[in-house]
Amino acid sequence: METTSMPTRTAVALAVLALVGLGSACSKSSSPSPAPAGTGSATAGALESNPSGDIPDNQAFVPFRDASGLFTVTVPEGWAQTTSGGAVVFSDKYNEIRVLTRSTPNAPSPTSVTNGDLPAIKASSKGFAAGGVSTVTRKAGVAVLATYRANSAPNTVTGKYAVEAVERYSFYRSGHEVILTLAAPVGSDNVDPWRKVTDSFSWLQP
Repeated sequence: METTSMPTRTAVALAVLALVGLGSACSKSSSPSPAPAGTGSATAGALESNPSGDIPDNQAFVPFRDASGLFTVTVPEGWAQTTSGGAVVFSDKYNEIRVLTRSTPNAPSPTSVTNGDLPAIKASSKGFAAGGVSTVTRKAGVAVLATYRANSAPNTVTGKYAVEAVERYSFYRSGHEVILTLAAPVGSDNVDPWRKVTDSFSWLQP
C-alpha cells in the first residue's frame, strides 16, 4: 500500500487553501461596493405628501387698506406680508393671498381672462392645470373668477412643494382692476375663509 509523505500532504493542503482564498477574493471584488452614507436618491423639490392647508375656524382677520386708498380687504391676522411683482402677498405655510392692482381701460370678462391672462399664468407656473372661468357676485359687485391648479413655490427649508387649488378674482371699477388670488393645497377646506376674504373686498373710491 502506497503512502503519501508528510511534506506532500502539507503542499496539497496549502494549495487548496490558496485556491479557496483566491475564489473568495474574486467573489468579493465582483460585488458592488456599498454607497457611502448620506448619498440617497432623494430629489430636491419633491412633492409634499400632506401639506397643511386648512385655515383654523378661530382664525382672526384684519383689514388691509390699499396704500392709494383705492380699496380695502380683510386678510388673516399674523400671516407674513411681502411684496412680489407689484403685488402685496400674505402667506402662511402653503396658503397665500395675493393682491394686485393695475390700471386698464376695459373691464375684465371671462373671455379676456381666458385668452389674455391665463396663458401668461400658465407660462409662468409649474404644474398648471386649467379649471373654469365664470362671473360671480360678491358684496363689491360682479367679479370674474378663474380657477386652476399649480405647484407652489418650493419650501425654503425642505425644498418641497404643494399642488395648490387657486381662485383668482378680478374686480373692476373706473379704470382700476384689483385681482385677488387665493391659493391653498388641494383638498384644503377653506371655502368659508375664502368667501370671507372675497366678500370683504370693498372700493373706497367711486
